[in-house]
Amino acid sequence: MTTTQLIEQIHLKKSFLCIGLDVDLTKIPAHLLKEEDPIFEFNKAIIDATHHLCVSYKPNTAFYEAYGLKGWESLEKTIMYINEKYPEIFTIADAKRGDIGNTSSMYAKAFFEDLSFDSVTVAPYMGKDSVEPFLAFENKHTIMLALTSNQGAFDFQTKKIDGKEVYKHVLETSKSWENSENLMYVVGATKAEYFKEIRKIVPDSFLLVPGVGAQGGNLQDVCKYGMSENIGLLINSSRGIIYASNDKNFANAAAQKATELQQEMEAILNQ
Repeated sequence: MTTTQLIEQIHLKKSFLCIGLDVDLTKIPAHLLKEEDPIFEFNKAIIDATHHLCVSYKPNTAFYEAYGLKGWESLEKTIMYINEKYPEIFTIADAKRGDIGNTSSMYAKAFFEDLSFDSVTVAPYMGKDSVEPFLAFENKHTIMLALTSNQGAFDFQTKKIDGKEVYKHVLETSKSWENSENLMYVVGATKAEYFKEIRKIVPDSFLLVPGVGAQGGNLQDVCKYGMSENIGLLINSSRGIIYASNDKNFANAAAQKATELQQEMEAILNQ
């Protein structure tokens, strides 16, 4: 999917919502555990109930890898279902990969070719030769960790080198990499005060923003400082939507929570 197509979907749906499919078998409704593939059945119900309210789905691969081969098969079935039934949806493999060039090439092939995700999250700590293999894929996007929503972000990301925070060095350096137009960035919603500085460096890039909802991030603040001329935001909510209920009407409850966020987004877009 191209960035232009993503922007078109945002305007069409009046939404820049990304729903995180982070499935924990201890949290899903008990009746699903009787199914042959409870993870996929849970995802399918959530997707069918919310696809018209969001522009993106983001499975965190750790929640699938934790269940071994069966979990990976559930992930594969989930992405195939989205791509076949709702091809307009932008898909994100939240894998946070990052390794030397040859290994990164294999990771990229796994997510872009085998699973056909539109994008994958990566960690930039090892530098450009760990990220550029992902950037080489046409119409695929690499979403690089820039300033994350966790408390540990302050351990390194906001520390200064030569008077400038590390995350700013990361953003500025990444712009010089080959095919950097395929880059997006992860910026946590709990760091809303930093968005103004980030937009000075990457004014037009899309930002994937976790932390709205269960983690306490504020949508209005994120949009005030982080929205670009082409919207440029994908606001992720995971637990706050998918675990809105654990009874048999869980999908409807998830849709209600997604609707609340979508309506808030629509109001912002109409301002």
